[in-house]
Amino acid sequence: LSRYELDVLLIEAEAEVGWGTTKANSGIVHGGFHEEPGTLKAKYCFSGNQMYPKLCEELDVCFEQNGIMMVARTPHEMETVRLYYKRGKERGVNVQLFSQEEVARQEPNLDPKIVGALFAPEGGAVMPFELAAALMENAIQNGVKYKMNTTVIDAWREGDKKYLETPEQIIRADYVVNAAGLFSDDLARMFGDDYFSIRPRKGEEYIFDLSVKDVVKSTIFPVPGKISKGILVIPTAAGNLMMGPTGDNVEEKEDLGTSQDGFNRVFEGAKRLVPSLDARKIIAQFAGVRAASDRGDFIVELSPNVPGLLHLAGIESPGLTAAPAIAADVPGLLEEAGLQLEEKQSFNPRRAGVVRFNSLSREEQDALVKKNPSFGRIICRCESITEGEIVDAIHRGARTLDGITFRVRAGAGRCQGGFCQPLITQILSRELDIPVTAVTKAGPGSEQVRYVAKELYDEEVR
Repeated sequence: LSRYELDVLLIEAEAEVGWGTTKANSGIVHGGFHEEPGTLKAKYCFSGNQMYPKLCEELDVCFEQNGIMMVARTPHEMETVRLYYKRGKERGVNVQLFSQEEVARQEPNLDPKIVGALFAPEGGAVMPFELAAALMENAIQNGVKYKMNTTVIDAWREGDKKYLETPEQIIRADYVVNAAGLFSDDLARMFGDDYFSIRPRKGEEYIFDLSVKDVVKSTIFPVPGKISKGILVIPTAAGNLMMGPTGDNVEEKEDLGTSQDGFNRVFEGAKRLVPSLDARKIIAQFAGVRAASDRGDFIVELSPNVPGLLHLAGIESPGLTAAPAIAADVPGLLEEAGLQLEEKQSFNPRRAGVVRFNSLSREEQDALVKKNPSFGRIICRCESITEGEIVDAIHRGARTLDGITFRVRAGAGRCQGGFCQPLITQILSRELDIPVTAVTKAGPGSEQVRYVAKELYDEEVR
C-alpha cells in the first residue's frame, strides 16, 4: 500500500513488528508443490516463491536458495513423493526426482535407508524477523505511519467509516485490512463479521549451535501427515540447524510453552532423517502458534457484511512464502471496494541493509573500524556482533533486547545472551536516553534490571 498516495497507519500490538507467529516461523520459502490443488495456499505459495529473489535483493536481506527435499523411507512413501512431483510439474514448479544414490550424493548425512526423494531447487530460507523488520523500514521510508504497543480493544462501523478503539485513542479509517494473525477472527467479530474462526495450532522447534551447521544443505521434509508437513530438519538462513515443528491443536492462542513430550517427538522425527543429530548441541527451544482457519485454507477476501473491510486471515503454512503474493493482491481488492489508487512517483522499493561485520573481508573491516570505531568493539562473542551493528539496529527502530537479537543476532549464540545482554542493555539505555531499569526484553512488563546497585545502596544508607 505504500506504493500509492494513501494515508496508511499500521497498528501493532507488540513492541516491534513480527513478534507474533512471524518470529516463531521456520523461515522456509516453500517450493510450491505441497499444497492441495485449487486452494489459495497453492495459488499464493507458488507466486510468492517466484517473488522472493527480487524482494530480498531489493530489501537487502538474506535469502538462501538452498532447495527443499522431501524424502521417502519406503517404496510406498516413494509413490506419494511421485504424486507430489506430478503436482509440482502441473503447476510449473521446478522439481526433480532423486534415486537413493542421488540422495546420498546430495545429502550424505541423511539416513541411508531413505529410498528416494523429490527436490525443489527454488525453495529456500530467510530470517522471518529480519524480513519483517526490513519491510517495516521500507514502508516507513515510503510514508507509512505506525503505532507500536497498541492493542485494538473494540471496533465498529458507522456508515462508510470504520472505528478502532485503542487504550489511547479512537482511530477512524475508510478502509481496514485485518491482518491480526491469531486474533483476526476476534477483530472480525468486533466489526460484526462472525463467519470464520481461527483454530490455534502450536509448533515446538529446537535450534542447534553453529558446530552442526553443515549437516544438511537443504531443508529436509518427510512425507507429510494429515495435519502438518511433519518434523523437518532445517538449515536456517542464519546458519544454525533447526528441527521441528510439532503440530498440536491447543485451546489458548498464546500457549507458547515447550514440553518434554514435544521435544521427544521432534527429536525422534529429526533423527529418522539425520541419525547423527546430537541433543547436546541444542542451544534454544521455542514454540509458535499457527493461525489455522476453520476452512483449512487462507482467507483473503473482502467482508460480505462490512464495506471496506479486507480480511487476511488463516495465514498458516505456507504463509511466509505466500505473503508477498498476498500483499500484491491487497491494493486490487481494496480498489474493488472503492479505494482510489494513485501510484506514488517517489516510491522506493529499495532499503539499505544492515552491516554484517563478520561477513566482511579483513580489509573492509579495517576500513569500517577506522571510519567508525564502534565496529571494532565486539559485544556478542558467540556471533561476533559489534557495538556498531547494535547501534545501527537501534537507529533503525529496535527498542528492546529481543529487537536487537532478531535484527542482528546479538544474544542468539551458544550462551543465549549470558555474556552480552548486560552490555546491550547499557547500549540501549544510552542510545534511547532511558534508564537501564526501563530497558525491556520484549516490551512493557519484561524489564530486566529492577534496581541500580549504587542507588539501592544509597537508599538503604538513608
